[in-house]
Amino acid sequence: MAKITYSPAEELVIHEIVEVTKDDLLRERVTPQGTMPLYWVNGFLFSFSSLPMTDEVTKDYLKGRLHWLELHYAKMDKYMPMLTLDEEEYKQKLNIRVIDTSFSHIHQELAKWLKNYNKK
Repeated sequence: MAKITYSPAEELVIHEIVEVTKDDLLRERVTPQGTMPLYWVNGFLFSFSSLPMTDEVTKDYLKGRLHWLELHYAKMDKYMPMLTLDEEEYKQKLNIRVIDTSFSHIHQELAKWLKNYNKK
């Protein structure tokens, strides 16, 4: 029988945080190939980019320490599975999928942290 071990991340290191408008966040997810999804957790819509998996980053990752190069976020109280961007330059309405990640422990902690971060 195979052994299964769950080893959740213990730390998230964010190297740059930018609060943007919801529309700017939607625009950022438009690519020539289509749209990329956004994430939502407990009142926050967000996207992030990870650092390249260098040897050092991989070692940290295996120790439960995640690195995000950048976090872009906007406040959005209620979860919606799809958001629409309607701008003339795209000549069509673009639907951007939103993934509810409120089941993720690290994302729940991120939302709590962002609420305090916003108070500063």
